Amino acid sequence: MIIYHFSAECYPIAKVGGLADVVGALPKYQQKEGYAAVVMPFYENKFIQTHWLDVVHQGDLLIGERYFTFEILKCTDGTAFDLYFVKIPYLLDREQVYGYHDDIERFLAFQIAGLKWILSFDVFPDVIHCHDHHTGFIPFLVQECFIFRRLRDIPTVFTIHNAEYQGYFGYDRLYYFPDYDRYQTGLLDWMNTINPMASAIKCAWKVTTVSPNYMQELMLSANNLETLISTEKQKCLGILNGIDPEVWNTESDPMLIKNYTKTTVQQGKKANKESLCTDFDLDPEKPLFIFIGRLVREKGADLFPELVHEVLGHRQLDVSLLFLGSGNSEIEQQLLALRELYAGKYNVYVGYDESLSRRMYGGGDFLLMPSRVEPCGLNQMYALRYGTIPIVRATGGLKDTVIDLNKSNGFGFVHQEASVPEIADAVERAVQLYGTPKIFQKLRKQIMQIDTTWNRSASEYIDLYKSLTITYG
Repeated sequence: MIIYHFSAECYPIAKVGGLADVVGALPKYQQKEGYAAVVMPFYENKFIQTHWLDVVHQGDLLIGERYFTFEILKCTDGTAFDLYFVKIPYLLDREQVYGYHDDIERFLAFQIAGLKWILSFDVFPDVIHCHDHHTGFIPFLVQECFIFRRLRDIPTVFTIHNAEYQGYFGYDRLYYFPDYDRYQTGLLDWMNTINPMASAIKCAWKVTTVSPNYMQELMLSANNLETLISTEKQKCLGILNGIDPEVWNTESDPMLIKNYTKTTVQQGKKANKESLCTDFDLDPEKPLFIFIGRLVREKGADLFPELVHEVLGHRQLDVSLLFLGSGNSEIEQQLLALRELYAGKYNVYVGYDESLSRRMYGGGDFLLMPSRVEPCGLNQMYALRYGTIPIVRATGGLKDTVIDLNKSNGFGFVHQEASVPEIADAVERAVQLYGTPKIFQKLRKQIMQIDTTWNRSASEYIDLYKSLTITYG
């Protein structure tokens, strides 16, 4: 089976969010079923500058009336699967992934160039797997555009990683597309805009998302796509993400102060916690609650300033709080302003530091994830792997992956609402657990053994692909 993944991100080449982690791991675990490759835009970043790339194809394309040349470059070292870059001068040779005024043109050109390259193959892929709206036009292009007519029998799978971001734009750019039967323009449209995510839901052979519960939630609330998803529900399913145990491994993680196993977790986490607390002026004897992620409303981060007051001021819980992230500037400033008021009990690092995040997973006792929206969530899986007990809101993939300790098979803390009182109540429950060392240490060892890897999920995707090639092939 030959599988080509198209994505704007892939770890460790270019990462903005969880999309990169998924695309950087899933193909590796699909190799045992044949061949899996990743196709992504070329970014002028550190990875590109430090790896060997060979030109394997050259071509040209039009975006409206603008003519571009492109190259397909293959990375020849340092990856567990074949990795290809689409390089388009003046469009896809920039440092950042997103945030440019012409992102619409950039990602549409990426998709068209990638498909023009596939047209040159002697043997076509068995499946093209598209990830999020940056690749959402591929199912339409192969199905409707005259130039890609020879590709229309290739099954396409589209994965929604986050329905909040859809990439829609106006009809004034409709002429960017290669020629197709204009009676089919409705396949591009949603709410009088050209919407790549909506188009992919309509045109892809199968639509997946990153957890079963998130798929159910999308039928009720999907940033105006819920009626479309409900209409297409017969081809939709949720497959839970996983994590790469080779990357997230407490025994070998070079960023930890001290490595550890499930049998040495107490000593290992103690050393990492002491290092963290020294760096951030916190007491290592107190339970350490951490947050790692974007400081935005979607993650519940707007609640943190009030939560700090509630936990440390009003309830006066004997705990330490440490946050790492960036996002909304107002939230950032509010959190920074609290450092002096709660010195010795609370600290925050505004920005992102991969090494620090690993040390926090390794040294934290509890992870806070009070998300309003969380399609799957990977942080709770990283935390489990590192023996850090998750405290999550019952939404999306968090609901699928964390079971409350009040249940017989529970191992974490789950609250129903994204509210300060409920989060603070969960923190109090966690403090009580921390106060029973034997139970606390036993739970740490238990959660490190929970299988959150890609093995099961990769097999589910392979079964999905096979169903398409058997049914329609």
